[in-house]
Amino acid sequence: MKSTKPYLIRAIHEWCADQGFTPYMAVKVDATTRVPREFVKDGEIVLNIGLEATHQLLLGNEEITFQARFGGRPFPVVVPIERIAAIYASENGEGMAFEVTERTPTEAGSELESAGLEVASEVAEEPLTKPARTSTRPVLTRIK
Repeated sequence: MKSTKPYLIRAIHEWCADQGFTPYMAVKVDATTRVPREFVKDGEIVLNIGLEATHQLLLGNEEITFQARFGGRPFPVVVPIERIAAIYASENGEGMAFEVTERTPTEAGSELESAGLEVASEVAEEPLTKPARTSTRPVLTRIK
């Protein structure tokens, strides 16, 4: 049976757009996640996935892909659905959190190699060069 997670993510994203809110997505970064590593803090990144902040946004069943600017530079982002910890409206924190099961780097790397993809280097643990809104943690509440 297919997971309900991608469907719920799309529903919250659409609800945010209908309400005029900005959808943010919290992601647990690992080797299968393609994001700019300099913006990762403590193995996590929060991404603005609003239509104004993304280009070619695709909310698929296996992964979410889009292009966005980070520090003024374009970057192609790829986030496997299983790495998404939450999606919520930045204005009020309403949204949904998900369980993210941790895999060992060997498990993640083996999956990538079997798909013919290159394994990324480890996630940088360097601090951000300037304060970012990504450090704000969402207050998730039940959607009515």
